[in-house]
Amino acid sequence: MSSKRKTLLNFLLIIILAVVTSYIVYPKNQGINIQKYGINYQNDLKFHLGLDLQGGTHLVYQSDLSQIKEEDRETALEGVRDVIERRVNMFGVAEPIVQTSKKDRLIIELAGIKDVNQAIKMIGETPLLEFKEEMNEEEKIEMREQFKDVEIPEEYLAQFFYKNTELGGKQLERADVIFDPNTNEAEVQLQFNSEGKDLFGEITKRNVGKKVGIYLDNVPISVPVVNEPITDGKAVISGSFSIDEAKMLVQRLNAGALPVPISLISQQTVGASLGKESIDKSLIAGFVGLFLLILFMIIYYRLQGLVSVFALILYSLIVLSIFKFIPITLTLSGVAGFILSIGMAVDANVLIFERIKEEIRKGKPITIAINEGFARAWSSIFDSNVSTIITCVILAYFGTSIIEGFAITLGIGVLLSMFSAIFITKNLLKIVATIKPLRNLWFFGVKK
Repeated sequence: MSSKRKTLLNFLLIIILAVVTSYIVYPKNQGINIQKYGINYQNDLKFHLGLDLQGGTHLVYQSDLSQIKEEDRETALEGVRDVIERRVNMFGVAEPIVQTSKKDRLIIELAGIKDVNQAIKMIGETPLLEFKEEMNEEEKIEMREQFKDVEIPEEYLAQFFYKNTELGGKQLERADVIFDPNTNEAEVQLQFNSEGKDLFGEITKRNVGKKVGIYLDNVPISVPVVNEPITDGKAVISGSFSIDEAKMLVQRLNAGALPVPISLISQQTVGASLGKESIDKSLIAGFVGLFLLILFMIIYYRLQGLVSVFALILYSLIVLSIFKFIPITLTLSGVAGFILSIGMAVDANVLIFERIKEEIRKGKPITIAINEGFARAWSSIFDSNVSTIITCVILAYFGTSIIEGFAITLGIGVLLSMFSAIFITKNLLKIVATIKPLRNLWFFGVKK
């Protein structure tokens, strides 16, 4: 393939990339209506905003590790973090931040959750699953004797005739929603671990023909009669559930119990007004800075500066599209990282343009000067960007959520800035160089 044909093909790819990323970044249900051309397109992607931009709830919990051995405390705290993260994920919280701090603290940020009580209930609620078996006749007589002076109907008194077994939520492996093949009613199936399998088998063996109660938070949700021993480690809860009720019960059971007790020591609601004000100020600062940058690039580098502006716009569209696809939760620090990456993308263009001007001053043709300029600038661009990426990896791994957001957006931006410089800017300049009237050295910032 000839060099000219390859450049034209690359230019076509750049145009396609610009169109695709524009549709991705543009807000949902807005923009050009392309349905009349037979294309059914709907952009459902959206930016995920962090707590400081859209508001939400900030909670700090302290774990009680007094009963845990010193060498096991870190593992226990990580277990608490995992359970809480699993719980908030089940309730549809977008990009929750759950992290440990100060050896016994848990910091939880729930973007978009304005009801603090709802958040506290979501995190601190521990479903207590218990299996109870019927008392023998002597134990029932003793129980009736205890309540002989209290008027309690027999049907209500009957629920006291169950005693705890060793089987409970800690032996539960998972819960699933299933449907009765005869009635098509929603049921909840429980799958126990190896310990629970043995315990459930023993319970059902000694209670054939009797009732075994399944209790959740001390409330009987199913009291089936055992027809035969069940040794496969599975139990089915049937209680005339609606589908939503069955799903909610499964979510609560799968959320698990906390390894250690936790207590809330700090709570804070972050208003969306702060986030809106921050966004407005950031947009104003960004537009002013971008305008001044575009003005400088066009005045100083002329045609090359104009090309860099188009490359910069496309670079921004690509980065924002990546943020939507992954998705990246954007915080103020993340926005700062993105803006800094734009600056580094411009810096790469400046290095390239200066090298191109040097090659032109040596008397080389523009097309050759472009290739030589990119080749000479590449080593400097590569070294500086790689060192930045290494720094971003370190910050993302060891930093807190604020630093992590900054590092991730900056790292992604820097990686894509190299692609922008080598692929987009280079091919746009090559296309410009094929237009004869634009080969004038003045357009490339070089005096004749």
